[in-house]
Amino acid sequence: MTAEDKTITHFSTRVRQMLLEYKHVCEENSRLKEELKKCNEDLKEIQNQLKLKQENYNSLMTAKMLEANEGDLEAAKARLAKLIRSVNKCITLLAEK
Repeated sequence: MTAEDKTITHFSTRVRQMLLEYKHVCEENSRLKEELKKCNEDLKEIQNQLKLKQENYNSLMTAKMLEANEGDLEAAKARLAKLIRSVNKCITLLAEK
């Protein structure tokens, strides 16, 4: 075998190794893209659950604010007035748009 043949053989071996490595990297890239897609879907689901929980929490807090005991009547009135101001601000912002 001549030096040129050895060089060509070595070169072809390296090319095959690079092709195998490229194939491995492509497979790993596909796997990681799928994993990222799944993580993004999970994140969206968790964000939706969080939004729902926050809405439920706000509803419960509103219901609690409207619930007035004899001793909490003044506090309930103050909370209700604050809630009304908040609704009025929202209406004003919507009217501006």
